[in-house]
Amino acid sequence: MTGRDVFEYALVRVVPRIERGEQINAGVLVYCRAKSFLGARVHLDETRLACLDADVDMDGVRAALRGYEAICAGGDMAGQAAGEDPGRRFRWLTAPRSTIVQPGPIHTGLTADPEREVDRLLDLLVR
Repeated sequence: MTGRDVFEYALVRVVPRIERGEQINAGVLVYCRAKSFLGARVHLDETRLACLDADVDMDGVRAALRGYEAICAGGDMAGQAAGEDPGRRFRWLTAPRSTIVQPGPIHTGLTADPEREVDRLLDLLVR
């Protein structure tokens, strides 16, 4: 399998009521060390989320999801994480948290194009 690199990915989940354990997938993070690539795509199905909790703070969830994208993109929007390499940002983003928007477990795969992999996984696992 030449031309393919190992990548890691994690879903970004929204768990509106942690005590109930219900969740929806709302994004995906992809890290490929060989390509020094870190990317995120999000898609929030607000109708599905409202079915789990009609009182969920949609604005807060949207802001948290934008935060994942900003940290992956780097630059000024990444805040303190801007100076970190993609691997360190990925590890920080995938660390367990007790919040409504949280990362899932890390999985691995092989890809020739990590940028395309982000879109493929978003379509497959989130939309």
